[in-house]
Amino acid sequence: MKGLPVAGRDYPGSLPELRSWYRSDADCLDYLDWLRWPDGFVCPWCAGVGEWAASPGVHRCSGCSRRVSVTAGTLFQGTRAPLTVWFEAAWLMTVSKQGLSAQTLQHSTGLGRYQTAWTMLHKFRTVMDPAKHPRLSGDVEVDETMIGGFKPVFKGRGAAGKTLVAGAIERRGRGFGRARLQIIADGTTPSLTAFLQANVAPESRVISDGWSAYPPASRAAGLLHTAYKVTPSGLPAHTFLPGVHRLFSLVKRVLEGTYQGSVQPEHLQAYLDEFVFRFNRRNSTQRGLLFFRLLEASVAGAPATYNGIAEIHRTPPQPPVAPPTPHHLPRTLTGQPAHRPWRTKIP
Repeated sequence: MKGLPVAGRDYPGSLPELRSWYRSDADCLDYLDWLRWPDGFVCPWCAGVGEWAASPGVHRCSGCSRRVSVTAGTLFQGTRAPLTVWFEAAWLMTVSKQGLSAQTLQHSTGLGRYQTAWTMLHKFRTVMDPAKHPRLSGDVEVDETMIGGFKPVFKGRGAAGKTLVAGAIERRGRGFGRARLQIIADGTTPSLTAFLQANVAPESRVISDGWSAYPPASRAAGLLHTAYKVTPSGLPAHTFLPGVHRLFSLVKRVLEGTYQGSVQPEHLQAYLDEFVFRFNRRNSTQRGLLFFRLLEASVAGAPATYNGIAEIHRTPPQPPVAPPTPHHLPRTLTGQPAHRPWRTKIP
């Protein structure tokens, strides 16, 4: 694709436009084909560019004769849910600043099972990793917070049963830039060093509170460091570190509001990545561009399965008293065929 994507041509600009563009799974499949190979088919096996006629959604390489599905090797590989539902989920997930719960997705799209909706959203979260983008730079506020339900706390940098999350956000004049959120094991120098090395570019300046682990961690990461002594001042921490504390407030509001505080620690990092994905694009004038970037990452991402995502090991449930209801495939959102603007030739 040449140049920046354009609303109304490369991606829909509104929900009605989304539904008019992708009226069938064939439309969705063609769009994924275009996203994956915008300049024409390239065989992932032999890098050949020639192809023979094949069925819709499938290419046949003229070099190695392999049949290549558009969704093979992407996030959508092996899906049984209609692509129209996937596209609707991607749109709802990206345009809302508060995120989208699996229950809301299930009810709004008519999915038969909660597990299907949960898996779809988590598959999208696997391609939202902020580590694929440049690290934060300039003046960067850094702090930690505890996320989780009520647990008895102990004195020190932590709380029993809660999850410690480190946050960082760029200062940009009187405002703030990009951010990062990452689970860390503890507030020690090695843990903070690893966080800073992974998320802050060398020679940037870390701005933190007076926690003793920050000076050595900053030096080890090749960063400058400025510390504010919060406790002796008698002022609240957000007075000195307004950006990172606002970041913590916003992410906790989403976790407690949209997801009702039900996010398991094993999956918390995925939800943090989703929040950062939207937060770092909050100033985009076209919310549909987030939809475009998510699908773009999805066709470049690796396949994911429910068993690979659901790593929580619980006690096996007791057999139900009544037999389970029959399982039905989710209904498609297919409509009448529509014009495909992304295939329009530009003079």
